[in-house]
Amino acid sequence: MTDTNDTILMIAASEGNADMLYAVKMFVPDPFIYLEHNGTKTVVMSDLEIDRAKEQADVDEVLSLSAHMEKINKRRVNSTKLTDIVTEVLNERAINSVLVPSAFPVGYADHLREQGIAVSVRDDPFFERRTIKSRREVDCISAASRHTESAIRVAIAAISEATVKDGVLHGPGGVLTSEDIKRLINIHLLERDCIAEHTIAAGGLHGCDPHNSGTGALRSGEPIIMDVFPKDATTGYYADITRTVVKGPASDALKRQYDTVQEAQHIVFEQLKGGADGAAIHKSVEVFFRDKGYETGKKEGRMQGFFHGTGHGFGLEVHEPPRISPVPQTLKTGQIVTVEPGLYYTDSGGVRIEDNVWLTDDGYENLTQLEKVLEV
Repeated sequence: MTDTNDTILMIAASEGNADMLYAVKMFVPDPFIYLEHNGTKTVVMSDLEIDRAKEQADVDEVLSLSAHMEKINKRRVNSTKLTDIVTEVLNERAINSVLVPSAFPVGYADHLREQGIAVSVRDDPFFERRTIKSRREVDCISAASRHTESAIRVAIAAISEATVKDGVLHGPGGVLTSEDIKRLINIHLLERDCIAEHTIAAGGLHGCDPHNSGTGALRSGEPIIMDVFPKDATTGYYADITRTVVKGPASDALKRQYDTVQEAQHIVFEQLKGGADGAAIHKSVEVFFRDKGYETGKKEGRMQGFFHGTGHGFGLEVHEPPRISPVPQTLKTGQIVTVEPGLYYTDSGGVRIEDNVWLTDDGYENLTQLEKVLEV
């Protein structure tokens, strides 16, 4: 047998595994086998999926799962294990070593090793090339962004058109709640073949916890953070956009906080390009906030200030490498990252603004077209 350390193996359903979807560019709900060896991409598909795979999968070769299972069963007791099929295909190609993702199931790896296949693991990102987005991928993310921006505009309109009674926002159906706003956003996106989960519409104190999705009545004068990150059901690519608004008037302190976050975003924009150091960019935001008098740390039993990363990559997953964070990481031309500084204080509420940018050799292209307005 030829010992090949570069033979890639994945066993997963592409509907739930971004690496598999990236490799084959086809949604499949059940686990199947993917091999990449010497530049040839091969999938082994069930009878249910084989004809569709021949038409849709971005691979060089589509093999029949049932045909290989029949070959195995002629030699020994019936088997339905995918790893037996893998071994059969590898034996046909004189391969005895495979490289798998870090999330590869331990049971699969153990069984392959029992059959004499050496299994080694590559840390994420499994496909380094997945972090560099092609023009096609940029177009997919931009399409998802247009739908996301449309949904946020619908939500902002509902907040703007609300009436205020005793400090509480009211819409046509009564008290306007975080749940109402999330429902408006999610339904709008669903009608455009986008799937939104865990949408954030967090007002007041809820907005001081960056991942609190928000509950209950929304109030005038308090910032409302809307962070929307749907997946396009057609392509599998995400968008990730955040805006903060207030049903006015906003206090002077809140206006200053908002303007400071927006200025911090511009400080990031000035430094963005392929080759930039993500940690240095993040540090510059921390220093800027501190110089403006916005301290970060524990106060009244909870974290306040700026206590999350400045940005992250995304694409077929909502969080992918790289990071713009305290961890040193060199950004690369072609990567898409969020730029989302924020400030969170219990006396004023939370403010976060998030755009998406595609890095170039000498700068970036902002893929987000949604206006930035605090008072609505």
